[in-house]
Amino acid sequence: MTFLKINWAPNEKLFEIGGFGIHIYSLMFIIAFLIGLRLYKKMFIKENIDQKYLEPLFVYMVVSTLLGARLGEVFFYNWDYFQNHLLEILLPIKEQADGSYDFIGFRGLASHGAVIGILSGIFLFQRLNPFKPLLWILDRLTIPVAIGGFFVRTGNFFNSEIVGKYTGSNFGVVFQNRGEVLPRYPAQMYEAFGYLILFFILRKIYNSQYRDQSGFLLGVFFAGLFSIRFLVEYVKESQGGFEEVLPMFSTGQWLSIPCILFGLVILALSFRKKPV
Repeated sequence: MTFLKINWAPNEKLFEIGGFGIHIYSLMFIIAFLIGLRLYKKMFIKENIDQKYLEPLFVYMVVSTLLGARLGEVFFYNWDYFQNHLLEILLPIKEQADGSYDFIGFRGLASHGAVIGILSGIFLFQRLNPFKPLLWILDRLTIPVAIGGFFVRTGNFFNSEIVGKYTGSNFGVVFQNRGEVLPRYPAQMYEAFGYLILFFILRKIYNSQYRDQSGFLLGVFFAGLFSIRFLVEYVKESQGGFEEVLPMFSTGQWLSIPCILFGLVILALSFRKKPV
């Protein structure tokens, strides 16, 4: 059934001027942050929270997400490379064979690192702005983060990166930008639509009586999102990391297991806490 095979060779850039261009992947990040800001603003209005906290929260969110995601990529997946290319960790450049550097934009971000970054950044923000408990802020952040994951994984699909394994049949996506002729599982979109479903579930919970059950949304988010990630890893091509040392699961699966357990613990504890 050849109609189930898609030849995929998109233009990764929307436009380019003087060697600098806007990548679709970057656009997806921008859309994710802007939609997240809009969603969080609506929650502030709905719950009569002073909006003076919204802008600094957004800044902390953006910086901690990008910094955490980048450092996660460096230390979880590619330290063997970056230990000899320290300048490339936080600069959008890549060293060429002749010793020169090319501007490539920021590529290489890890979602597990982003989670650590967000938790650290929001913890610091709440300590400086204790207008609400930390769990209150994190519970509501799960909704924009879930929809953000949808857009980021869609961006990965346009970049023909984080690809799935070969299907061994006529079903799948041929990533022609990679010079390939055989179809792979569209793992990026499996993950993207999983996060989209989780987004709608979290919104439904937020609009129910469980909204004020401190930690409930956060628990559902961690258990749900990283279960999706764990399952999709079975059809995803290896991205390296430490799975050669621990071959039972992929690096992404090993990193997801503690996140799932954390979510289940938070979820259980949420029933023992009084609503905030």
